[in-house]
Amino acid sequence: MTINDLRGVLKGRVLLAGDDGFEQAATAWNLTVKQPVAAVVEAADADDVAALVRYARRAGMTVTAQPSGHGASGDVEGLILLRTGLLNEVEVRAQERIVRVGAGAKWGQVLAAAGPLGLTGLAGSAPGVSVTGYTLGGGVGWFSRKYGFASDSVRAVDIVDAHGEPGRVTAESDPELFWALRGGGGDFAVVTALELELYPVPVLYGGRVIWPEHRTREVYDAFLEITAEAPRELSVWINRLQPPGASPMVTLDLAYLGEAAQGEDLLGRIDKIEGAISDSRGVVPVADLGDIAAEPTDPAPSIARAELLTGLDADAVERLLAKPVEPLINVQIRHLGGALAELDGGAGASGAVAEPYLLGLVGLGLPHAADATRAKQAEVVADLEAYISGRKPYTVLSPGDTAAQSFSGGTLARLREIKRARDPHNVFRANYPVLG
Repeated sequence: MTINDLRGVLKGRVLLAGDDGFEQAATAWNLTVKQPVAAVVEAADADDVAALVRYARRAGMTVTAQPSGHGASGDVEGLILLRTGLLNEVEVRAQERIVRVGAGAKWGQVLAAAGPLGLTGLAGSAPGVSVTGYTLGGGVGWFSRKYGFASDSVRAVDIVDAHGEPGRVTAESDPELFWALRGGGGDFAVVTALELELYPVPVLYGGRVIWPEHRTREVYDAFLEITAEAPRELSVWINRLQPPGASPMVTLDLAYLGEAAQGEDLLGRIDKIEGAISDSRGVVPVADLGDIAAEPTDPAPSIARAELLTGLDADAVERLLAKPVEPLINVQIRHLGGALAELDGGAGASGAVAEPYLLGLVGLGLPHAADATRAKQAEVVADLEAYISGRKPYTVLSPGDTAAQSFSGGTLARLREIKRARDPHNVFRANYPVLG
């Protein structure tokens, strides 16, 4: 059987180079990332996934699975790109506080279904990101300070293994694979569905406050004061923004798992900063969580880089503010800590993150801007060298990074052992493979 022959076996589309729609189907969400794959398969269901994996094993080919391509690395030459976007069912079992999601479901769908029931999953900042891709890599979001990585909320995983056999993985049925799948990436099986724990959200208070650039120092001072004493229910992110064609500005993005009055008290320091351009703070429906950070929802060419910071003191802030943001669009710092810094006995491969802050640097990836974007990112990291830990959560890796940057030596060795045992013929390749 050839790749072309799969058309007679699968219910979903099979696209080869030269076919109408191939280029679009192979395109990553980040348009800067190119994906020179041999074929694209759009699975109609889990049976299609199993049939494709059996074919790839016989043919000596490798499958890389992407619901939408948000975390694409571009390291996919000659591979079969499996799109699982059609496996997008969402089923909330409110009494059990469990949501079952297909591999193509997006966080916005989960929040829309769970929010009216007073529940939430451990979503990130963008509603268009797939639940599965985000969660397999760990997933650091608004509620991680309270509940940890999204991967640690996984209770069961439906997979297709390297033999093309479907299965269900839990802590009881296969503890080693269950551990690896929760934060170790997509190197060990194709996931067709997840079951995740949901968490109660009686009230969510939050929003974004924007000031002009000349208030940046005051806003940073407030950020440091708030995060020094913030309870786990409160997450605060600070952004120095330079939108193309607009004036630079500084923002605080805020989410508090609690009553509005308590949130207002915790964030009273912000009210001392005059001159806000806008202030959207208020009670936020869970379904509207993505509105806080207002990240782009349409594909675009961008270049991102993330680094963990061992601290953030007056000297670090001085280094951050000494130079303009341009040619970057955003220099963001997210407050971490809380549950993320603790290694729970039932945690997956993501482990714990001791570093209290995450630095994110985003710029345009257009041909005329790409070199300047990368140079500026390198400059910011060099300026903060004394505060850069050198490791990164898997969920924020970007092209040029490797899985080895995410895991301790012992964790990486364990993941590699599981990979060799479960997929000795390399039928699967994650965006950032553990053997890479």
